[in-house]
Amino acid sequence: MREITKAEMNVILTLVKSPEIDYNGNNLAKAIGITPTGALKILKCLEKENILKSKKIGKAVIYKINTQDNYARNHVSLILAREKIYAKPKVKVWINELKKIKNADIVILFGSVLIKENPSDIDVVFVTDKKKFKRLQEEVEQINKINVKMIHPLYQGFEDIVINIKKRDNPLLSAIKGIIVYGEQNFLEVYNESRKE
Repeated sequence: MREITKAEMNVILTLVKSPEIDYNGNNLAKAIGITPTGALKILKCLEKENILKSKKIGKAVIYKINTQDNYARNHVSLILAREKIYAKPKVKVWINELKKIKNADIVILFGSVLIKENPSDIDVVFVTDKKKFKRLQEEVEQINKINVKMIHPLYQGFEDIVINIKKRDNPLLSAIKGIIVYGEQNFLEVYNESRKE
């Protein structure tokens, strides 16, 4: 098995966390700060491994995650999980705190906690269903009782998050660019559904 480079990791994270954007080699290169040639090399390699699929639109070749392939899904899930390993120590504290939550299918940590030394609150997207919603709210309340920083929850159902991505809801689009605490496979389902025409 070959080593996953930082650039490859950034390519995959950018594609999966920006389902609202059709990426080709050029705009992806600009988004992650590498040369178009470097981006194209990575994209072709990932396509060869069946992790990405491409589609020609006019002169541009658009790339997306191949969510139909198990190897691709596992590879992308690994990249999403690996992102947590590289998080700052203060972010890891919140990742571990949020892992205690049992009534969400996807948990995404986003906002100022990822960039500021002293955020005013902790922004989190929780994706759950109606049956678990009340218990999830109680879990968040319990965590808020024992922590100095309060969790500011953004609750979504599976259908809600897909619809909001398709509507290009800017607050949600910003939120999904955060760190997936858990639910990587479920997040790939959200990605897949939101990319459907």
